[in-house]
Amino acid sequence: MSDLSLPSAPPADKPQPTTNQPQNVPFRGGGFRPRPIKGIGIALFVILIALAELGTRTGWISALTLPRPSDVFSTFIELYQTGLLFEHMAPSLMRFLVGSAIGVFLGIAVGITIGLFSLVRAGLVPLVAAIFPIPKIALLPLFVIWFGIGEASKYALIAFGTFTPTVVATFGAVDNVDRTLIRMGQSFGLSWFSIVRKIVLPGAMPGILSGLRISLAIGIILLVAAEMIGVEFGIGSYINEAGNLYDLERLFAGVVILSIFGVLVSALIGLIEKHLLKWRS
Repeated sequence: MSDLSLPSAPPADKPQPTTNQPQNVPFRGGGFRPRPIKGIGIALFVILIALAELGTRTGWISALTLPRPSDVFSTFIELYQTGLLFEHMAPSLMRFLVGSAIGVFLGIAVGITIGLFSLVRAGLVPLVAAIFPIPKIALLPLFVIWFGIGEASKYALIAFGTFTPTVVATFGAVDNVDRTLIRMGQSFGLSWFSIVRKIVLPGAMPGILSGLRISLAIGIILLVAAEMIGVEFGIGSYINEAGNLYDLERLFAGVVILSIFGVLVSALIGLIEKHLLKWRS
């Protein structure tokens, strides 16, 4: 009798040795965060200026509508060499700083108060909503009547113009603070003052700083308007005089000064954001 053998089962897979080495996981917490790309903004300005220079030199753009950028640059250099640049910039800078400081500080204080207290909100929000749409430039003759033709009317106009948008941006930023964080602070037994200082104000700060960009831009516009009346030195006075004489080179030189002024103000707010909003990174 033959010996029958069952087929042998295939050998089981040998267990693979396990390794406890940590695996690198890419960081995913920085989504939608803007990345700084250097040189793009400057390159765009250079391209636009080169196109304007080419268009005015070839006749595609009439010299009656747009001066050559090279002529505007020469006028700017002449302003610097004669010292008129600083004579016009110094009083304008002082008017802007004083007026904007008054408007911004009062606006932030009133906006935070509206955001925190229901009684104040009920009284002031309708008032702010009523005066916010009023064109502030249209109120310049009224401010001249109230405060005179001197510096006080300039300060008052810039302060009033920066006050209302700062109020709106501030109490809107306070309202947008995550209520879950506030409830969490209450659950841990934090006092009202601690919740405002540690949760509400840091959470509202991005919206407040974003509103400052708009408020200060409005302040620059009102600065030019205020300096067109009863002022000998100032960027607004310089632009007004150049426009009356139809001197496009001087007119555009004044516009360039205002543009540089606006870029510097925006850069300053950017530095403040980096300092105060480190917790967002």
